[in-house]
Amino acid sequence: MSAREDIRCLEAHVGGVILGQERLVERLMVALLADGHLLVEGAPGLAKTSAVKVLASGLEGDFHRIQFTPDLLPADLTGTEVFQPNEGTFQFQQGPLFHNILLADEINRSPAKVQSALLEAMAERQVTVGRTTYPLPDLFMVMATQNPIEQEGTYPLPEAQRDRFLLHARIDYPDKETEREVLKQARGRAKEGGAIDAPPSKVVSQGAVMAARKEVLELHLASELEDYLVQLVVATRDPTPFDESLAPLIAYGASPRASLALDVAARAKAWLAGRDYVSPEDIQTLAPDVLRHRLLLTYEAEADGVTPDELVSRLLSVVAVP
Repeated sequence: MSAREDIRCLEAHVGGVILGQERLVERLMVALLADGHLLVEGAPGLAKTSAVKVLASGLEGDFHRIQFTPDLLPADLTGTEVFQPNEGTFQFQQGPLFHNILLADEINRSPAKVQSALLEAMAERQVTVGRTTYPLPDLFMVMATQNPIEQEGTYPLPEAQRDRFLLHARIDYPDKETEREVLKQARGRAKEGGAIDAPPSKVVSQGAVMAARKEVLELHLASELEDYLVQLVVATRDPTPFDESLAPLIAYGASPRASLALDVAARAKAWLAGRDYVSPEDIQTLAPDVLRHRLLLTYEAEADGVTPDELVSRLLSVVAVP
């Protein structure tokens, strides 16, 4: 089986279990192929946690879930050095960050000092404890969830932390017909004694994922589209050449990390679609998920009720497509 066939089997497995959340499934696959991390925002009960569990079940590697709470400490993520009295030395005990797939559930319920423990791991794939640096697995992906409804007891994610996420996806409720299918699926599980969803027909090896990632990076991106991609990101910093009315709304635009993220994410989306080239639609579809968490609005924009999504939509309408 080729890497493409393996990944398609994995995508079909996740989509067959997580009904009505095609956007979430696609963003999960894009993040996996782009070697990035995913922040998912949605109301409770939309299968955010289940989706990453199902994805992990179809991948070779280990999975760990962390429930973020206000009393969580950085060492609860990174691990700590434990004194061994028999030997008279300290031995490092690895924390949850040393797993392949990590679910950071309700990530905005922990303060900034805990978020800082994730920065080095997500950006550099390593953890430093004391004077020693420990590498993380080659396959390392963080999927974080946050609830947009409850604000009590939550902490806004620091800008540096948000920037580490390749995508920030927002998901909504399924339609009526899909929800009926969810009911049937749940009844079927109940009749089988509440059994967990059937395991995937094939567990995708880490080698297949790495091979797929290499193919993604080799996809053709026309120079005109590369210019278009960069223009979109640069326009978040200085939109004046495209629309002067947007300039007073943006305090800080997206960093070059956004250009890198949009480039590899668009390639991954094109690869999933079975194409060997990136189209303008790939860039436009993923631009909101790449940019929404990287834009800082001015007080004027917030007072007027302007959202990052509205800004990205306006930029997409004024930046010319080649």
